[in-house]
Amino acid sequence: MGGTPVEFKLPKRDTKSLNNGLRATLVQYGLIPKVHVSVIIKTGNVHEGPDEVWLADLVGALMEEGTTSMDAREIAQKVASMGGSVNISTGPNTMTISGSVLSEYAADLVRILADIAMNPSFPEAELARLKNDMKRRLTVQKSVPQAQALENFRSIVYEGHAYGRVFPTAEMIDGFTLENVRAFYDKNIGAQRTVVYAVGKFSDSDVSKAIEESFASWKEGPEVNYPPAQATTTNEVAIIDRPGAPQTTIMLGLPTVDPSHPDYGPLTVANSLLGGSFGSRITSNIREDKGYTYSPRSVVNTGYKSALWYEQADVTSEHTGAALQEIAKEIKKLQEEAPAEDELKGIQNYEAGVFVLQNSTPQGIISQLNFIDFHGLDDDYLANRVKNIHSVTPEKIQEMAKKYFRYEDMTLVLVGDKKQLDQQMKAHLDAQKVR
Repeated sequence: MGGTPVEFKLPKRDTKSLNNGLRATLVQYGLIPKVHVSVIIKTGNVHEGPDEVWLADLVGALMEEGTTSMDAREIAQKVASMGGSVNISTGPNTMTISGSVLSEYAADLVRILADIAMNPSFPEAELARLKNDMKRRLTVQKSVPQAQALENFRSIVYEGHAYGRVFPTAEMIDGFTLENVRAFYDKNIGAQRTVVYAVGKFSDSDVSKAIEESFASWKEGPEVNYPPAQATTTNEVAIIDRPGAPQTTIMLGLPTVDPSHPDYGPLTVANSLLGGSFGSRITSNIREDKGYTYSPRSVVNTGYKSALWYEQADVTSEHTGAALQEIAKEIKKLQEEAPAEDELKGIQNYEAGVFVLQNSTPQGIISQLNFIDFHGLDDDYLANRVKNIHSVTPEKIQEMAKKYFRYEDMTLVLVGDKKQLDQQMKAHLDAQKVR
Protein backbone atom coordinates (compact mmCIF):
# COMPACT_ATOMS: atom_id res chain seq x y z
CA MET A 1 0.00 0.00 0.00
CA GLY A 2 3.04 2.31 -0.03
CA GLY A 3 4.61 4.45 2.63
CA THR A 4 3.06 7.11 4.82
CA PRO A 5 2.19 10.22 2.75
CA VAL A 6 3.38 13.62 3.94
CA GLU A 7 0.91 16.07 5.45
CA PHE A 8 -1.02 18.15 2.94
CA LYS A 9 -0.50 21.90 3.16
CA LEU A 10 -3.35 24.11 2.02
CA PRO A 11 -2.01 26.65 -0.51
CA LYS A 12 -2.25 30.33 0.34
CA ARG A 13 -5.41 31.87 -1.06
CA ASP A 14 -6.57 35.34 -2.00
CA THR A 15 -10.33 35.63 -1.52
CA LYS A 16 -12.67 38.49 -2.32
CA SER A 17 -16.35 39.25 -2.76
CA LEU A 18 -18.13 41.61 -5.14
CA ASN A 19 -21.08 43.78 -4.16
CA ASN A 20 -23.47 41.52 -6.06
CA GLY A 21 -22.53 38.52 -3.92
CA LEU A 22 -20.11 36.74 -6.25
CA ARG A 23 -17.03 35.35 -4.52
CA ALA A 24 -13.59 34.66 -5.94
CA THR A 25 -10.67 32.55 -4.72
CA LEU A 26 -7.22 32.86 -6.31
CA VAL A 27 -4.42 30.38 -5.63
CA GLN A 28 -0.86 30.60 -6.91
CA TYR A 29 0.21 27.00 -7.52
CA GLY A 30 2.86 25.04 -9.38
CA LEU A 31 5.63 25.94 -11.78
CA ILE A 32 3.98 25.27 -15.14
CA PRO A 33 2.93 28.54 -16.85
CA LYS A 34 -0.75 27.63 -17.03
CA VAL A 35 -3.88 28.57 -15.11
CA HIS A 36 -7.19 26.80 -14.60
CA VAL A 37 -10.29 28.93 -14.00
CA SER A 38 -13.64 27.53 -12.87
CA VAL A 39 -16.88 29.47 -12.55
CA ILE A 40 -18.94 27.24 -10.25
CA ILE A 41 -22.64 28.05 -9.98
CA LYS A 42 -24.58 26.46 -7.13
CA THR A 43 -27.40 25.00 -9.13
CA GLY A 44 -27.97 21.80 -11.04
CA ASN A 45 -30.35 18.86 -11.25
CA VAL A 46 -31.27 19.41 -7.61
CA HIS A 47 -33.30 22.47 -8.66
CA GLU A 48 -35.31 20.65 -11.32
CA GLY A 49 -39.01 19.91 -10.84
CA PRO A 50 -40.50 16.40 -11.21
CA ASP A 51 -41.19 17.09 -14.90
CA GLU A 52 -37.86 18.84 -15.56
CA VAL A 53 -35.29 16.06 -15.16
CA TRP A 54 -32.17 16.95 -17.18
CA LEU A 55 -33.46 20.47 -17.87
CA ALA A 56 -30.34 21.81 -16.11
CA ASP A 57 -28.24 19.69 -18.50
CA LEU A 58 -30.01 21.27 -21.45
CA VAL A 59 -29.42 24.75 -20.03
CA GLY A 60 -25.69 23.99 -19.73
CA ALA A 61 -25.55 22.49 -23.24
CA LEU A 62 -27.20 25.58 -24.75
CA MET A 63 -24.88 27.91 -22.80
CA GLU A 64 -22.00 26.09 -24.46
CA GLU A 65 -23.39 27.12 -27.85
CA GLY A 66 -22.33 30.74 -27.43
CA THR A 67 -23.08 34.17 -26.09
CA THR A 68 -24.78 37.26 -27.44
CA SER A 69 -21.40 38.40 -28.79
CA MET A 70 -19.66 35.13 -29.80
CA ASP A 71 -20.89 31.77 -31.05
CA ALA A 72 -19.43 28.45 -29.90
CA ARG A 73 -16.95 28.29 -32.78
CA GLU A 74 -15.57 31.77 -32.09
CA ILE A 75 -15.17 30.95 -28.39
CA ALA A 76 -13.39 27.69 -29.17
CA GLN A 77 -11.01 29.39 -31.62
CA LYS A 78 -10.27 32.22 -29.23
CA VAL A 79 -9.48 29.95 -26.30
CA ALA A 80 -7.50 27.55 -28.52
CA SER A 81 -5.28 30.48 -29.53
CA MET A 82 -4.56 30.90 -25.80
CA GLY A 83 -3.42 27.29 -25.57
CA GLY A 84 -6.55 25.89 -23.98
CA SER A 85 -10.23 24.99 -24.12
CA VAL A 86 -13.54 25.69 -22.36
CA ASN A 87 -16.02 23.21 -20.95
CA ILE A 88 -19.42 23.33 -19.24
CA SER A 89 -20.53 20.48 -17.01
CA THR A 90 -23.77 20.10 -15.10
CA GLY A 91 -24.19 17.88 -12.06
CA PRO A 92 -26.67 17.28 -9.27
CA ASN A 93 -25.58 20.32 -7.26
CA THR A 94 -23.42 22.58 -9.43
CA MET A 95 -22.90 23.88 -12.94
CA THR A 96 -19.25 24.50 -13.81
CA ILE A 97 -17.91 26.69 -16.63
CA SER A 98 -14.17 26.13 -16.78
CA GLY A 99 -11.06 26.36 -18.88
CA SER A 100 -7.27 26.13 -18.83
CA VAL A 101 -4.95 28.46 -20.76
CA LEU A 102 -1.36 29.68 -20.76
CA SER A 103 -0.65 32.02 -17.87
CA GLU A 104 -0.41 35.18 -19.94
CA TYR A 105 -4.04 34.76 -21.04
CA ALA A 106 -5.54 34.22 -17.58
CA ALA A 107 -7.43 37.52 -17.50
CA ASP A 108 -8.73 36.99 -21.05
CA LEU A 109 -10.09 33.58 -20.06
CA VAL A 110 -11.90 35.12 -17.07
CA ARG A 111 -13.63 37.58 -19.42
CA ILE A 112 -14.73 34.81 -21.77
CA LEU A 113 -16.08 32.64 -18.95
CA ALA A 114 -17.94 35.65 -17.54
CA ASP A 115 -19.51 36.28 -20.94
CA ILE A 116 -20.65 32.66 -21.14
CA ALA A 117 -22.16 32.77 -17.65
CA MET A 118 -23.81 36.17 -17.96
CA ASN A 119 -24.83 36.46 -21.62
CA PRO A 120 -25.90 33.09 -23.06
CA SER A 121 -27.61 33.43 -26.43
CA PHE A 122 -29.65 30.20 -26.14
CA PRO A 123 -29.80 29.70 -29.93
CA GLU A 124 -33.14 28.18 -30.92
CA ALA A 125 -31.55 26.61 -34.01
CA GLU A 126 -29.55 24.25 -31.76
CA LEU A 127 -32.40 23.19 -29.48
CA ALA A 128 -33.72 20.23 -31.51
CA ARG A 129 -30.21 18.83 -32.08
CA LEU A 130 -29.32 19.01 -28.39
CA LYS A 131 -32.59 17.41 -27.35
CA ASN A 132 -32.01 14.56 -29.80
CA ASP A 133 -28.50 14.12 -28.37
CA MET A 134 -30.03 13.89 -24.89
CA LYS A 135 -32.55 11.27 -26.01
CA ARG A 136 -29.80 9.14 -27.54
CA ARG A 137 -27.81 9.42 -24.31
CA LEU A 138 -30.91 8.48 -22.35
CA THR A 139 -31.49 5.37 -24.47
CA VAL A 140 -27.90 4.22 -24.06
CA GLN A 141 -27.76 4.85 -20.30
CA LYS A 142 -31.15 3.25 -19.61
CA SER A 143 -29.96 0.06 -21.32
CA VAL A 144 -27.09 -0.37 -18.86
CA PRO A 145 -27.91 -2.50 -15.80
CA GLN A 146 -25.71 -0.42 -13.50
CA ALA A 147 -27.69 2.70 -14.44
CA GLN A 148 -30.97 0.85 -13.95
CA ALA A 149 -29.87 -0.22 -10.48
CA LEU A 150 -28.78 3.31 -9.57
CA GLU A 151 -32.05 4.83 -10.77
CA ASN A 152 -34.15 2.35 -8.82
CA PHE A 153 -32.01 2.59 -5.68
CA ARG A 154 -32.07 6.39 -5.56
CA SER A 155 -35.79 6.54 -6.30
CA ILE A 156 -36.37 4.41 -3.19
CA VAL A 157 -34.05 6.15 -0.73
CA TYR A 158 -34.72 9.68 -2.04
CA GLU A 159 -38.40 9.29 -2.89
CA GLY A 160 -39.97 12.62 -3.83
CA HIS A 161 -36.67 14.53 -3.98
CA ALA A 162 -34.62 15.58 -7.02
CA TYR A 163 -31.77 13.32 -5.81
CA GLY A 164 -34.10 10.41 -6.49
CA ARG A 165 -34.82 11.40 -10.09
CA VAL A 166 -31.93 10.11 -12.19
CA PHE A 167 -33.44 9.90 -15.68
CA PRO A 168 -36.16 11.76 -17.58
CA THR A 169 -38.49 10.20 -20.11
CA ALA A 170 -38.07 10.83 -23.82
CA GLU A 171 -41.42 12.63 -23.73
CA MET A 172 -40.13 14.92 -21.00
CA ILE A 173 -37.14 15.88 -23.13
CA ASP A 174 -39.38 16.43 -26.16
CA GLY A 175 -41.44 18.87 -24.11
CA PHE A 176 -38.54 21.14 -23.15
CA THR A 177 -38.77 24.59 -24.75
CA LEU A 178 -36.54 27.66 -24.86
CA GLU A 179 -38.98 29.23 -22.41
CA ASN A 180 -38.23 26.40 -19.95
CA VAL A 181 -34.50 26.93 -20.48
CA ARG A 182 -34.67 30.68 -19.93
CA ALA A 183 -36.93 30.26 -16.89
CA PHE A 184 -34.50 27.82 -15.26
CA TYR A 185 -31.59 30.16 -15.97
CA ASP A 186 -33.39 33.21 -14.57
CA LYS A 187 -34.60 31.36 -11.49
CA ASN A 188 -31.37 29.61 -10.57
CA ILE A 189 -28.32 31.38 -11.99
CA GLY A 190 -26.73 34.62 -10.81
CA ALA A 191 -23.86 36.20 -8.90
CA GLN A 192 -24.94 35.17 -5.39
CA ARG A 193 -24.73 31.48 -6.31
CA THR A 194 -21.37 31.80 -8.04
CA VAL A 195 -17.78 31.26 -6.94
CA VAL A 196 -14.85 31.89 -9.32
CA TYR A 197 -11.67 29.90 -8.73
CA ALA A 198 -8.32 30.56 -10.44
CA VAL A 199 -5.45 28.20 -9.65
CA GLY A 200 -2.01 28.08 -11.28
CA LYS A 201 0.58 30.64 -12.35
CA PHE A 202 -0.92 34.03 -13.22
CA SER A 203 -0.87 37.72 -12.43
CA ASP A 204 -3.00 38.11 -9.33
CA SER A 205 -3.70 41.78 -10.01
CA ASP A 206 -4.71 41.18 -13.64
CA VAL A 207 -7.05 38.30 -12.80
CA SER A 208 -8.58 40.19 -9.85
CA LYS A 209 -9.22 43.18 -12.08
CA ALA A 210 -10.74 40.99 -14.80
CA ILE A 211 -13.09 39.35 -12.30
CA GLU A 212 -14.21 42.69 -10.90
CA GLU A 213 -14.71 44.31 -14.30
CA SER A 214 -16.38 41.31 -15.92
CA PHE A 215 -18.72 40.14 -13.17
CA ALA A 216 -19.56 43.37 -11.29
CA SER A 217 -22.57 44.16 -13.49
CA TRP A 218 -24.11 40.70 -13.20
CA LYS A 219 -27.49 40.42 -11.54
CA GLU A 220 -27.45 39.20 -7.93
CA GLY A 221 -29.90 36.45 -8.78
CA PRO A 222 -31.20 34.02 -6.16
CA GLU A 223 -29.48 33.24 -2.90
CA VAL A 224 -27.95 29.79 -2.43
CA ASN A 225 -30.82 27.49 -1.49
CA TYR A 226 -30.66 23.72 -1.74
CA PRO A 227 -33.93 21.86 -1.16
CA PRO A 228 -33.37 19.64 1.91
CA ALA A 229 -33.04 15.94 1.18
CA GLN A 230 -34.12 13.36 3.73
CA ALA A 231 -32.89 9.94 2.68
CA THR A 232 -35.08 7.03 3.78
CA THR A 233 -33.86 3.89 5.51
CA THR A 234 -35.65 0.79 4.19
CA ASN A 235 -34.96 -2.90 3.94
CA GLU A 236 -36.75 -3.11 0.60
CA VAL A 237 -35.64 -5.66 -1.99
CA ALA A 238 -36.31 -4.63 -5.60
CA ILE A 239 -35.65 -6.88 -8.59
CA ILE A 240 -35.46 -5.56 -12.17
CA ASP A 241 -35.84 -8.48 -14.53
CA ARG A 242 -33.35 -9.03 -17.35
CA PRO A 243 -34.33 -12.49 -18.59
CA GLY A 244 -31.35 -14.69 -19.39
CA ALA A 245 -28.81 -12.19 -18.06
CA PRO A 246 -25.48 -13.92 -17.30
CA GLN A 247 -24.80 -11.59 -14.39
CA THR A 248 -26.63 -9.63 -11.72
CA THR A 249 -25.95 -6.02 -10.83
CA ILE A 250 -26.16 -5.58 -7.06
CA MET A 251 -26.69 -2.22 -5.36
CA LEU A 252 -26.97 -2.42 -1.59
CA GLY A 253 -26.90 0.47 0.85
CA LEU A 254 -28.49 2.98 3.18
CA PRO A 255 -28.37 6.64 4.24
CA THR A 256 -25.37 7.74 6.27
CA VAL A 257 -23.74 10.90 7.64
CA ASP A 258 -22.60 13.76 5.40
CA PRO A 259 -19.21 15.57 5.57
CA SER A 260 -20.42 18.06 8.18
CA HIS A 261 -20.77 15.23 10.73
CA PRO A 262 -17.76 14.37 12.97
CA ASP A 263 -18.06 10.70 12.02
CA TYR A 264 -17.69 11.34 8.29
CA GLY A 265 -13.88 11.17 8.30
CA PRO A 266 -13.63 7.87 10.21
CA LEU A 267 -16.54 6.53 8.13
CA THR A 268 -14.62 7.05 4.88
CA VAL A 269 -11.67 5.09 6.30
CA ALA A 270 -14.00 2.31 7.42
CA ASN A 271 -15.56 2.27 3.96
CA SER A 272 -12.14 1.98 2.33
CA LEU A 273 -11.29 -0.99 4.53
CA LEU A 274 -14.63 -2.71 4.00
CA GLY A 275 -15.21 -2.25 0.28
CA GLY A 276 -13.93 1.08 -1.02
CA SER A 277 -10.41 0.16 -2.11
CA PHE A 278 -8.83 -2.55 -4.23
CA GLY A 279 -7.40 -4.18 -1.13
CA SER A 280 -10.66 -4.01 0.83
CA ARG A 281 -12.24 -6.99 2.53
CA ILE A 282 -15.30 -7.34 0.30
CA THR A 283 -13.18 -7.00 -2.84
CA SER A 284 -10.66 -9.55 -1.60
CA ASN A 285 -13.48 -11.93 -0.72
CA ILE A 286 -15.87 -11.90 -3.68
CA ARG A 287 -13.31 -10.95 -6.34
CA GLU A 288 -10.01 -12.53 -5.38
CA ASP A 289 -11.12 -15.51 -3.29
CA LYS A 290 -14.49 -16.47 -4.78
CA GLY A 291 -14.30 -15.10 -8.33
CA TYR A 292 -17.94 -13.98 -8.25
CA THR A 293 -17.21 -10.53 -9.70
CA TYR A 294 -14.51 -8.45 -11.37
CA SER A 295 -14.93 -4.94 -9.97
CA PRO A 296 -16.97 -4.56 -6.77
CA ARG A 297 -16.77 -1.29 -4.87
CA SER A 298 -18.39 0.60 -2.04
CA VAL A 299 -18.68 4.38 -1.84
CA VAL A 300 -19.88 7.17 0.40
CA ASN A 301 -21.87 9.35 -2.01
CA THR A 302 -22.54 12.87 -0.72
CA GLY A 303 -25.19 15.44 -1.49
CA TYR A 304 -26.16 18.61 0.34
CA LYS A 305 -26.59 17.74 4.04
CA SER A 306 -27.16 14.16 2.96
CA ALA A 307 -25.14 11.06 2.07
CA LEU A 308 -25.50 7.41 1.11
CA TRP A 309 -23.26 4.40 1.60
CA TYR A 310 -23.63 1.61 -0.92
CA GLU A 311 -21.86 -1.43 -2.31
CA GLN A 312 -22.15 -2.14 -6.04
CA ALA A 313 -21.02 -5.28 -7.84
CA ASP A 314 -21.74 -7.19 -11.04
CA VAL A 315 -21.73 -10.86 -10.09
CA THR A 316 -22.34 -14.06 -12.03
CA SER A 317 -26.06 -14.81 -11.92
CA GLU A 318 -25.79 -18.18 -10.18
CA HIS A 319 -23.67 -16.65 -7.39
CA THR A 320 -25.87 -13.65 -6.54
CA GLY A 321 -27.12 -15.10 -3.26
CA ALA A 322 -23.68 -16.36 -2.31
CA ALA A 323 -22.12 -12.94 -3.03
CA LEU A 324 -24.69 -11.24 -0.80
CA GLN A 325 -23.96 -13.77 1.93
CA GLU A 326 -20.25 -12.90 1.75
CA ILE A 327 -20.93 -9.16 1.82
CA ALA A 328 -23.14 -9.60 4.88
CA LYS A 329 -20.46 -11.80 6.48
CA GLU A 330 -17.74 -9.16 5.99
CA ILE A 331 -19.95 -6.45 7.47
CA LYS A 332 -20.80 -8.59 10.49
CA LYS A 333 -17.15 -9.54 10.99
CA LEU A 334 -16.09 -5.88 11.06
CA GLN A 335 -18.87 -5.11 13.53
CA GLU A 336 -17.79 -7.91 15.87
CA GLU A 337 -14.02 -7.55 15.69
CA ALA A 338 -11.77 -4.51 15.27
CA PRO A 339 -9.29 -4.79 12.38
CA ALA A 340 -5.61 -5.45 12.99
CA GLU A 341 -3.27 -2.47 13.23
CA ASP A 342 -1.29 -3.51 10.14
CA GLU A 343 -4.41 -3.88 7.98
CA LEU A 344 -5.72 -0.49 9.07
CA LYS A 345 -2.34 1.20 8.53
CA GLY A 346 -2.27 0.02 4.92
CA ILE A 347 -5.75 1.43 4.32
CA GLN A 348 -4.83 4.71 6.01
CA ASN A 349 -1.75 5.11 3.81
CA TYR A 350 -3.93 4.45 0.76
CA GLU A 351 -6.60 6.97 1.80
CA ALA A 352 -4.05 9.65 2.70
CA GLY A 353 -2.17 9.06 -0.53
CA VAL A 354 -5.31 9.41 -2.63
CA PHE A 355 -6.16 12.64 -0.83
CA VAL A 356 -2.71 14.15 -1.46
CA LEU A 357 -2.84 13.11 -5.13
CA GLN A 358 -6.24 14.77 -5.46
CA ASN A 359 -4.57 18.04 -4.49
CA SER A 360 -1.65 17.75 -6.90
CA THR A 361 -3.27 19.62 -9.82
CA PRO A 362 -5.02 23.00 -10.16
CA GLN A 363 -8.29 21.20 -10.97
CA GLY A 364 -7.84 19.01 -7.90
CA ILE A 365 -7.30 21.99 -5.64
CA ILE A 366 -10.43 23.66 -7.01
CA SER A 367 -12.38 20.46 -6.41
CA GLN A 368 -11.24 20.31 -2.79
CA LEU A 369 -11.91 24.00 -2.12
CA ASN A 370 -15.35 23.65 -3.68
CA PHE A 371 -15.99 20.55 -1.53
CA ILE A 372 -15.43 22.39 1.76
CA ASP A 373 -17.40 25.39 0.49
CA PHE A 374 -20.37 23.26 -0.60
CA HIS A 375 -20.48 21.33 2.66
CA GLY A 376 -19.85 24.35 4.90
CA LEU A 377 -16.54 23.08 6.26
CA ASP A 378 -13.59 25.17 7.40
CA ASP A 379 -9.99 24.99 6.22
CA ASP A 380 -9.09 22.57 9.00
CA TYR A 381 -10.90 19.80 7.15
CA LEU A 382 -8.28 19.92 4.38
CA ALA A 383 -5.31 21.00 6.47
CA ASN A 384 -5.82 18.19 9.00
CA ARG A 385 -7.19 15.52 6.67
CA VAL A 386 -4.03 13.35 6.51
CA LYS A 387 -3.50 13.61 10.27
CA ASN A 388 -7.13 12.75 10.95
CA ILE A 389 -7.02 9.74 8.64
CA HIS A 390 -4.05 8.35 10.58
CA SER A 391 -5.68 9.09 13.94
CA VAL A 392 -8.53 6.62 13.32
CA THR A 393 -8.14 3.60 15.61
CA PRO A 394 -9.19 -0.01 14.97
CA GLU A 395 -11.84 0.41 17.66
CA LYS A 396 -13.23 3.45 15.84
CA ILE A 397 -13.50 1.41 12.63
CA GLN A 398 -15.49 -1.23 14.47
CA GLU A 399 -17.72 1.49 15.94
CA MET A 400 -18.36 2.93 12.47
CA ALA A 401 -19.32 -0.51 11.17
CA LYS A 402 -21.82 -0.99 13.98
CA LYS A 403 -23.35 2.46 13.58
CA TYR A 404 -23.46 2.84 9.82
CA PHE A 405 -23.17 -0.52 8.03
CA ARG A 406 -26.41 -2.04 9.32
CA TYR A 407 -27.15 -4.81 6.84
CA GLU A 408 -30.69 -5.34 8.14
CA ASP A 409 -31.58 -1.71 7.24
CA MET A 410 -30.14 -1.71 3.72
CA THR A 411 -32.09 -1.21 0.54
CA LEU A 412 -31.20 -3.88 -2.03
CA VAL A 413 -31.67 -3.52 -5.78
CA LEU A 414 -30.89 -6.41 -8.13
CA VAL A 415 -30.85 -6.21 -11.92
CA GLY A 416 -30.73 -9.68 -13.45
CA ASP A 417 -32.61 -12.84 -14.37
CA LYS A 418 -35.59 -12.90 -12.00
CA LYS A 419 -36.10 -16.65 -12.35
CA GLN A 420 -32.65 -17.27 -10.93
CA LEU A 421 -32.88 -14.46 -8.38
CA ASP A 422 -36.17 -15.33 -6.70
CA GLN A 423 -34.98 -18.66 -5.31
CA GLN A 424 -31.55 -17.35 -4.33
CA MET A 425 -33.01 -14.33 -2.57
CA LYS A 426 -35.43 -16.47 -0.56
CA ALA A 427 -32.54 -18.59 0.67
CA HIS A 428 -30.42 -15.50 1.41
CA LEU A 429 -33.16 -13.69 3.33
CA ASP A 430 -34.01 -16.85 5.29
CA ALA A 431 -30.34 -17.16 6.23
CA GLN A 432 -30.28 -13.54 7.45
CA LYS A 433 -33.36 -14.14 9.61
CA VAL A 434 -31.66 -17.11 11.25
CA ARG A 435 -28.76 -14.88 12.23
